[in-house]
Amino acid sequence: MSFIRTVKYTLSYFIFAITLFSCSSRNTPAPVSNIHSISVLGERTKDTIKSSQYTVKKGETLYSIAWRSNSDVRKIARLNSIASPYRIYPGQKLILVVPEVTKSTKASNSTVSHKNPTKSSITKNEKSQKNTLASTKKQAYGENVSAQKSYQNSTLESEKASDKFSQKISRWQWPVKGKVVEYFSNSAQGNKGIDITGRRSTKIRSAAKGKVVYAGNALRGYGKLIIVKHNDDYLSAYAHNDRILVKEQQQVNRGDIISTMGDTDANKVMLHFEIRFRGKSVNPLKYLPKK
Repeated sequence: MSFIRTVKYTLSYFIFAITLFSCSSRNTPAPVSNIHSISVLGERTKDTIKSSQYTVKKGETLYSIAWRSNSDVRKIARLNSIASPYRIYPGQKLILVVPEVTKSTKASNSTVSHKNPTKSSITKNEKSQKNTLASTKKQAYGENVSAQKSYQNSTLESEKASDKFSQKISRWQWPVKGKVVEYFSNSAQGNKGIDITGRRSTKIRSAAKGKVVYAGNALRGYGKLIIVKHNDDYLSAYAHNDRILVKEQQQVNRGDIISTMGDTDANKVMLHFEIRFRGKSVNPLKYLPKK
């Protein structure tokens, strides 16, 4: 009897120890929303264009490229002499950032001999340097130097003028009813919009009147995406759709149904909604009416 009792006590202690160990070693799992935000934001960050030049791929528009490069579509259009409605084609090479003129010409111009040259030799050297510099610029940059200067001047003038006259939207509306689970962040790796949860196939509506300038799935981390241009200043985007119900260049009114909620390129059903002002992300909650 004592032997059986000893075995029972041993088994009881063993079971208790295992239970205690499993409870103490259990880690609290990360919230699903955090896992989602890390993975999706990572995909969006990878898809950001950081180079000064870019080759157009099939299915892209100038608006989607400007979106990925966090730039104003008008700047890219002016830099590449593309007129509205900004049509581009696969394989086309675009300049996204004005290239900086190298400093080698400046260095050669500032080089001065440390010997004691005569006045006539200084004059000759100055003329020679000017001629060399002019020919070097022509050979190295051709017409791009003057084009870049004129572009920079026109860009600065147009930006100064447009800064004074912001084209405001008279009224915004929520694209869908639901719970906001991820908020806007100004940090480099932060969420550039808000995430709203809901049921699959819930109707998504345009937040303001405008024109559809992108409808597709070429932007990694956004799934099936719609970008609506409201005016020259404001764009809005609707990501992770299940079905896209509008086409590019289609005019939409505020409240028009443009898609249905889904989970494309995401791990849960939700709408990722963004507003951009002149190519830069802004907090949608500052524009949408308070609930």
